[in-house]
Amino acid sequence: MARRLLQAKNSLYYGDNLDVMRRHLGDESIDLIYLDPPFNSNADYNVLFAEHSGEQAVSQIKGFEDTWTWDIPAARLYEEVVESGGAVSEAMQALRQMLGKSDMMAYVAYMAPRLIELRRILKSKGALYLHCDPTASHYLKLVLDSIFGPKNFLNEIIWKRTYAHGSANRWGDVHDTLLFYSKSATHTWNRPLQAHGVDYLDTKYRYNDQRGRYRLVVLTGMGATKGASGQSWRGYDPTLAGRHWAVPGRAIEALKAEGISIPVSLHDQLELLYKHDFIRFPEKKSGQGVPEFKLYLTEGQPVQDVILDIPPINSQAKERLGYPTQKPEELLARIISASAPPGAVILDPFCGCGTAVAVAERLGHTWIGIDITALAITLIKHRLQNQFGPAVTTKYSVIGEPVSLPDAAQLATDDPYQFQFWALGLVGARPAQTEQKKGADRGIDGNIYFHDDPRGKTKRVILSVKAGANVSVAMVRDLVGTVTREKADIGALISFTPATRPMREEAASAGFYTSPMGGKHPRIQILTIEELLNGKGIDYPARSQRSDHTFKKAQRIIRETENLPLSALITDDGDDDAHIEPSESDIDEDE
Repeated sequence: MARRLLQAKNSLYYGDNLDVMRRHLGDESIDLIYLDPPFNSNADYNVLFAEHSGEQAVSQIKGFEDTWTWDIPAARLYEEVVESGGAVSEAMQALRQMLGKSDMMAYVAYMAPRLIELRRILKSKGALYLHCDPTASHYLKLVLDSIFGPKNFLNEIIWKRTYAHGSANRWGDVHDTLLFYSKSATHTWNRPLQAHGVDYLDTKYRYNDQRGRYRLVVLTGMGATKGASGQSWRGYDPTLAGRHWAVPGRAIEALKAEGISIPVSLHDQLELLYKHDFIRFPEKKSGQGVPEFKLYLTEGQPVQDVILDIPPINSQAKERLGYPTQKPEELLARIISASAPPGAVILDPFCGCGTAVAVAERLGHTWIGIDITALAITLIKHRLQNQFGPAVTTKYSVIGEPVSLPDAAQLATDDPYQFQFWALGLVGARPAQTEQKKGADRGIDGNIYFHDDPRGKTKRVILSVKAGANVSVAMVRDLVGTVTREKADIGALISFTPATRPMREEAASAGFYTSPMGGKHPRIQILTIEELLNGKGIDYPARSQRSDHTFKKAQRIIRETENLPLSALITDDGDDDAHIEPSESDIDEDE
């Protein structure tokens, strides 16, 4: 049964993309898909093929942790795809025979049903770009071939994702792979161009005339022929050099644009080009040289499948948000410009920090983003507001996030870590660490950084989130001790249940933080989830002074257009904020 797209406007989904696609995204409803699925490319290669025995519980994805284990859920996904039959079933069985019960097989089993759904929701003229690590790209290509058909594989695109570095016993690994597939032979294609380098122009396009800058190119092609293209013209026989006449199509099109009628005969076309000064015969001592035609400079050169002109996001990049797998906006702009029709619907099912979403918004397309982590959803919302202003919040919906106390209670029960990330997002805080380990948080679940000191010193709010219903005065005392130990300025306890009288008294005894800019703020604050859902926030200077440095701000966009290059749309990068997960050196640099 065909499924309809339920959300017509821009949508940000919090949840498992497989479930979201099956429940909400209709058949042939998406024009362009870009996905950068999580994969632990920094892991030891051999670990990915390690065998695992016994039944293991499914591991929730926490923050940025990308781990894959052959367990019961992985086996179920594999069986679901195999039992569906067809080419993909045969491909998965072959991979299972080769890879065994390895982590790599778990990863392929996780991806296969999602790739099947992605093809279902892709329009007939749509395209898909899968961004992946070379460690897994060849396995994913086999699965994609079995789903889309080998004939619909268009390119393996190489992007130099990092700068040159040495490796102990192999070539330096500096690239990512993008697998480019279409659903049919009639896919959308807007040939992208890139600017010519200055050295290239100075070396190749050394001449000028009334038509502009040009270079000289031989007028013949390899191989002698017996037809018209092999016959002499103006005393020059191309077959003597084993070549034939090759009429330049670009010059013919230029004459057409000038309203000149083009003859059918090849030699008449050559005469026409010669008459209009597109062809010259260089002189040499023994007679005329090889004829050449003028190849005029165009706006740019066609982009190739090895991308070297888009640098990675380094530590000083203005668009850097601190997300480990963040891709440059220019890379996504090139992909979207090449393969999206006007007003396209663009999907990123692993949207992470939201680069594809942000670029689609800037270029005026409809977008859908999906992510399984509350942390990513929070980051994307901050990014969109910083780049496009507060009004952008009216242009998209967030589906799947808790919007009521029962929703929040269910999330706390299902996944306490994601509840914690979500609750921190309500107050604009960042998680204290991305890989949660019991006993390793030192009583700190999140942080808010702000600046209210003329000397530039970074100030800090420490947050403690309690998912359970039972809170006590001891938790307030612990928070007081943590704030004191960490030399923080304010502490906040977030809980489901209202504070008891002893808790309020303990918090009040901690006194106030006095801002150098004026104003007093309770040093220890207690807030409930219900209060946060109703719009209440932590009382600290940044709420009025707008000096919050918790999230690194995305670059502000002047206007939304697809006619200007990315560089022309950037005005400023806001405050020089700390990153999502700062070290002490990060904070010092910001000061």
